[in-house]
Amino acid sequence: MPVVDTLASELAAFYRRAGFGEVIGARPCTVKVYTGCLLVPLPNIEARHTYLKYHDLHHLITGYSVGRIGEGEVSAWELGTGSMFVSPTLGTMNLIALSTGLVLQRRRMWKAFRRGCASRNLYPARVRAQVDAGAWRDVAALRSMFLESAPSRVPIALRAVEFGAYAAVSMLVHFAIAGPAVIARLVTDIGMGMSVFEAVKPAKRADLY
Repeated sequence: MPVVDTLASELAAFYRRAGFGEVIGARPCTVKVYTGCLLVPLPNIEARHTYLKYHDLHHLITGYSVGRIGEGEVSAWELGTGSMFVSPTLGTMNLIALSTGLVLQRRRMWKAFRRGCASRNLYPARVRAQVDAGAWRDVAALRSMFLESAPSRVPIALRAVEFGAYAAVSMLVHFAIAGPAVIARLVTDIGMGMSVFEAVKPAKRADLY
């Protein structure tokens, strides 16, 4: 009899495919987060630890990647589902990833947000408890229940205004984090003997999508 994938095994397979491995032991004090072209170390706060598993399940539900654009898409989708109202801290983390996505592929961020407007997220405490208790056997079951299964009651024009507000704030957050990080990197690179041209030359990346 073939083995049926469970939610836990699908999540473990996702971590292997993404190269994350198994996270065991104490949490690090910082975590590197994409902010534009940089991986900036930010505090690994308790809210991130609490919601990370469900954020990763959102990747599986939506099909968005773990690259910079994919992280922006899943964050836009989460904002569309109302993540900011579940936890402002969680919503702020979404804004950081959204800012990078807006710089790279703003139309895809809007499309993901609109998709989220018709979806539900896994972040409420009651839903997280149900997930942990095995209420949904696999990702397919979660997808049918949460992805584009709850048409928004709010007119799309108002949701567009909401998205515009998120986009504006996310770019302010982006520059507040990325600006000092860019200056620090340039000073460090030049101090280590690089020319100004070498320090500012963008590196080719394979992790956009």
